[in-house]
Amino acid sequence: MHYRDLEVVRVVRRAYDCDVLVIGGGIVGLSTAYAITRAAPGTRVTVLEKEPGPARHQTGRNSGVVHSGIYYRPGSLKARYAVRGAAEMVKFCAEYDIPHAVTGKLIVATGRDELPRLHALAQRGRENGLTVRELGAAQIAEYEPQVEGLAALHVNATGVCDYAAVARRLAAASGAEIRYGARVTRVDRRPDLGVAALTAAGDVVRGRVLVNCAGLYCDEIARLTGDDPGMRIVPFRGEYYELARPELIRGLVYPVPDPAFPFLGVHLTRGVDSGVHVGPNAVPALAREGYDWRTVRPRELAATLAWPGSRHLARRHWRHGTGELHRSLSRRAFTEAVRRLVPAVREADLVPAPAGVRAQAVLRDGTLADDFLIRETPCAVHVLNAPSPAATASLPIGREVARRALTALDALPAPDGAPR
Repeated sequence: MHYRDLEVVRVVRRAYDCDVLVIGGGIVGLSTAYAITRAAPGTRVTVLEKEPGPARHQTGRNSGVVHSGIYYRPGSLKARYAVRGAAEMVKFCAEYDIPHAVTGKLIVATGRDELPRLHALAQRGRENGLTVRELGAAQIAEYEPQVEGLAALHVNATGVCDYAAVARRLAAASGAEIRYGARVTRVDRRPDLGVAALTAAGDVVRGRVLVNCAGLYCDEIARLTGDDPGMRIVPFRGEYYELARPELIRGLVYPVPDPAFPFLGVHLTRGVDSGVHVGPNAVPALAREGYDWRTVRPRELAATLAWPGSRHLARRHWRHGTGELHRSLSRRAFTEAVRRLVPAVREADLVPAPAGVRAQAVLRDGTLADDFLIRETPCAVHVLNAPSPAATASLPIGREVARRALTALDALPAPDGAPR
């Protein structure tokens, strides 16, 4: 039977498979399902995930940091949700016996031009309600004996956890029906009835409200739904190394970030497995799931290049991008970036580790979306920008998306035609 014969308008009202249909089984999608079933018990939720298990992309391919919220503009969703989410994530991990640790971190200035930005970052952290200690050069060794710098900030509300384990727990505790291997290829929406999603396997799943948490493909799902997201996902690959001498680092060590670029720079992170991750850099990926230079998807690459925002972005940040590309292609250059923080690190200490890809929303004018971006349209809620610190903030993000989805659900007639 052709998909057009399965339009929602032909569906008997009580033939819905679920009340809320979530596309995307990463930590944000699973947190949303978890929040919906807790806020409104009895609400039927189905999650469609194209991979054979949860957390296969951004959630499972990051450095595992539980961010404090120090970097983000006071009052922004990132600031509010990261600060709240960090505390909730630690509590969630403790409750479910998920590996985690609150290690604290250093943000280190290695050049005089970074000192004003470091001080401004301290002020921002305090505005966000954090305890921040400003350190002189001699005090850095109290926390990290191998780290050198002119000054530093110590932020104690930073840690690490196993986000893939968090996602698995959210999936198990959500009460949702989760269908893996279910890649969505079409969406039919009827604002007075709901949505139907067709999967690559030929299954049709009908819901009353759609939640788009598709991460690297969220803009494509929005367009399939008939909505113009007003942005495009431009994928940036973050390349990591493992430190062969993990004893050099006790906790987390970061450079002072460039405020014009939403990436935190090459940093060192002692994970829950006691290994130390080094990275990531940020280079354009040649596919949305382009975890190395060999992975090229011409259709996706052409769509990225055709987006006006990509060209504006390249012109605006070409100097920064050139440096990132150089570090990608030269381990020596990558090592030098690390040695600015930890002079004892040698090129031989860096062992290649799996890369990740950041789903970065870019607006038409080339602006990098610097906050979480959630948009509502009839019968749909789209999460259009949720890169780092989305894993840290996933529990409050999930509640906010759940609130919007349930509000949309309440506005629809009940399946039997009676008001909700």
